[in-house]
Amino acid sequence: MLESERQRIPIYRPVLGAPESDAVARVISTGWVTQGPEVSAFEREFAAFVGAKHACAVSSCTVALHLALRAVGVGPGDEVVVPSHSFIATANSVRYLGALPVFVDVQPETFNLDPARVSRALTPKTRAILAVHQLGMPCDLAALQAIAGSRGLPLVEDAACAAGSELLREGRRERIGLPHGDVACFSFHPRKLLTTGDGGMLTTARPEWDAQFRRWRQHGMSVSDAERHESSGVIFETYTELGYNYRLTDVQAAIGREQLRRLPGLVERRRDQVALYRELLRDIPGLVLPSEPPWARSNWQSFCVRLPDRVDQRAFLQALLDEGVAARRGVMCAHREPAYRSDGGEPWSCGSGPGRCGCGPGGCRELRESERAQDRGVLLPLYDEMSRSDQERVAGLVRRHCGR
Repeated sequence: MLESERQRIPIYRPVLGAPESDAVARVISTGWVTQGPEVSAFEREFAAFVGAKHACAVSSCTVALHLALRAVGVGPGDEVVVPSHSFIATANSVRYLGALPVFVDVQPETFNLDPARVSRALTPKTRAILAVHQLGMPCDLAALQAIAGSRGLPLVEDAACAAGSELLREGRRERIGLPHGDVACFSFHPRKLLTTGDGGMLTTARPEWDAQFRRWRQHGMSVSDAERHESSGVIFETYTELGYNYRLTDVQAAIGREQLRRLPGLVERRRDQVALYRELLRDIPGLVLPSEPPWARSNWQSFCVRLPDRVDQRAFLQALLDEGVAARRGVMCAHREPAYRSDGGEPWSCGSGPGRCGCGPGGCRELRESERAQDRGVLLPLYDEMSRSDQERVAGLVRRHCGR
């Protein structure tokens, strides 16, 4: 069989089937397809799953981050410590509020914020720390909590990729989303283990913030749709502050409820697949495999390897694509993107200290590990229906092209 005739291996494929189709049909039959009872049920079930007191569904993780930062008090002129090495939405959520992202480098083993560098990046203008559980790998929350607590700073978790990931504390497992910081924000994009097509969730232990999220997601309306629907009397709502249209639909929530039931099995399957990748790739000279700290249990949303220095990243990705395998470069760095280049005023700062960053737009001396992770990292295909033979095929191509 010619290579061009072989089945292509995608980077990812979501798990959607009859349970999700039946759930959507059920919602459509009720006539209530916007935010309603399915959203409420999804929120309750998600909160119970992660162990949170409150969960509020929204239209994406980006808007969840926006609302979380607004709730903890971030505003114009403030600084928020954040990794550049993350999808650009992480940094964008800071700029939406007129605040300055202060980019801090990551640890090469996990691609997560380096707590030691976080401490050095704090200034009197710092209003919050925004930590990312990169690619589903839990960050060092214990260290970050200690830093945030010592300075009286809120800690927001970008848990976009981390549904089903866990921390190990005092011999017990705690799911990401408890939250361990002040607010955790999740994504339900199709690349995530749990998908609703798109969508997001905020979890928190603070009831006043949860109530605020619910007002803000619905234009700042003083009463919810459910309250008006269930009331026996006429209710006139008011709008006392600026809000947004950040709602999740009942159609999406019905899918999410079925996905949540699948999630534990998806995580176990993913961890088995990662173990196989490790076996198949373990002895390739110069290839660095991702590591899992002893206190973390990742859902392995993605499997990111670092190429040997001798291998050109773009040529490697093209070689795999030519043979029917879709891989992706390492996670982006926001500070390298045109939207974050100076146009008369710095839209970001590095973690070297107070003031503007003196580094060039194409590189930063304080973010070397972040840049290396982007330039040398490659996300290999990984999804629930991926067979052992497909993983062996991918590993064989990696071995062959890393040897060139």
